[in-house]
Amino acid sequence: MNCNTTQLPYVATGSFSKIVTDYLQQSPSIRPFYQYEPTLQGIKDAILQRQQLPQHRGVLTTALKQQYTGIDTHEAVTNNMALLDKENTFTITTAHQPAIFTGHLYFIYKTLHTVRLAAQLKQDLPQYNFVPVFWIGSEDADLDELGNIWLSGDKLVWDTKQTGAVGRMNTKGLETLVHRIEGELSIQPHGKELVQLLKDCYLNSNDVQTATFKLLNALFGEYGLIVLLPDQADLKRIMLPVFEDDLFNQTPSSIVEKTIERLGENYKVQANPRAINLFYLEGGIRERIEKQGEEWVVVGQDIRFTAASLKQELQEHPERFSPNVILRGIYQETLLPNIAFIGGGGETAYWLELKELLAHYKVSYPVLVLRNSFLIVEEKWEEKIEKLGFGIGDFFQTEQQLLTSLVTRHSNGHLKLENELQAAEELYKRLREKAGHIDETLVPHIEALEIKTLKPLQELEKKMLRAEKKKYENEQHQINAIKAALFPAGGLQERVENFLPYYALWGPAFIRCIYNASLALEQEFVIVHQK
Repeated sequence: MNCNTTQLPYVATGSFSKIVTDYLQQSPSIRPFYQYEPTLQGIKDAILQRQQLPQHRGVLTTALKQQYTGIDTHEAVTNNMALLDKENTFTITTAHQPAIFTGHLYFIYKTLHTVRLAAQLKQDLPQYNFVPVFWIGSEDADLDELGNIWLSGDKLVWDTKQTGAVGRMNTKGLETLVHRIEGELSIQPHGKELVQLLKDCYLNSNDVQTATFKLLNALFGEYGLIVLLPDQADLKRIMLPVFEDDLFNQTPSSIVEKTIERLGENYKVQANPRAINLFYLEGGIRERIEKQGEEWVVVGQDIRFTAASLKQELQEHPERFSPNVILRGIYQETLLPNIAFIGGGGETAYWLELKELLAHYKVSYPVLVLRNSFLIVEEKWEEKIEKLGFGIGDFFQTEQQLLTSLVTRHSNGHLKLENELQAAEELYKRLREKAGHIDETLVPHIEALEIKTLKPLQELEKKMLRAEKKKYENEQHQINAIKAALFPAGGLQERVENFLPYYALWGPAFIRCIYNASLALEQEFVIVHQK
């Protein structure tokens, strides 16, 4: 599999929010909301701060050894786990919920960005070790988002009635989807090995988080990726002071609300805190905790606590308390010797709300690195694009913009009335000047005549363009077909498609291709020319 690449500035794609593009361009309006620039110097500064703060390496490595028990572990993973005990080792982290079969392509991209950045930093800063970590957000309860994938234009949905944390759900019912995938992809060169991998991971695991753990380990173990399941009592115990402060004092919400008030002056806020930012997690329950009078209640459940019983529950069962998006980051940064977080646009946006929160609890704030984004373009589509006289970057425009550009190009500008409009504007300019010398009250009359003259000319130009477009029906169909293939559902490919068809066709070479194409700190959109 040959993978040549070209790059585009993110802003040129028109597919990313203002808060993200301003962050990438280091806009002064957003600078107060993060601590370090996403540069090598920013990494160095983050290391210096992390060295001065408490470490939980023993707790971390003990948990990892337990989690990897019985898992076929690559030597690169074993070596990286050993490195985590060393004071000069730091982590590069990404995080995602346990979407079935990885969900969307960007799941793969953010993972490979993490291992790529860790490898690059080891070259740039050889005095340190850098370990890539995938933090599985297994406590997420949004099954509507996590329980489906798109395959060949069809939405495959996991039919289950389970509730609560998706990671804790058993995998019953996924065999139907695996069978559907097998029927479509097993004929591909690597289809059978892919289907066997899915069966090994999903049909031989008790729950979704274990299946996701196994799949990540199988796909990325050779790159040394450490997969971490934070839904564990011994790990959450280190968060008891923060959890207790949240439950009894609502400190986190008061801090983040002040940040949001400032951030919201210029940007759309990504995540709003609640008075209490913890869920109660038990069995099929993951529901918010609210304070009502002198008691704490689990919303929608017959579960209530007094102050004393809540403190006892927290001490005896920390695994039953699940941090929401406001507290998840501080949990991650407390547990890991982390210096950089790789996330998508939404994740980057909510991390910009957390700087003061982490500072309050004396927890290090990571370098925020926007995850790599890719557009994979097969050779056949590239050839069609070239025949139309476009470049791939042009196809980030709408179909109508592309067609207008093509028609205008072929008509050599004959459809534009720029000269005529300019001549008319010059004529009325002279008329206004003459009339003004005679009688100033005539000027508004001249201006009204100008509007009446120019508007029909502008409408005529549009009609000429529409008439000419009708002559290009074949080209319009080609443009529509290319857009549908490269931008499914009108959005970025990575936000809709799944990695399965690519892996079935190319096997591990697909992973290697994306790894080689991955940028470290360059922060640009990458087009992969697939041949």
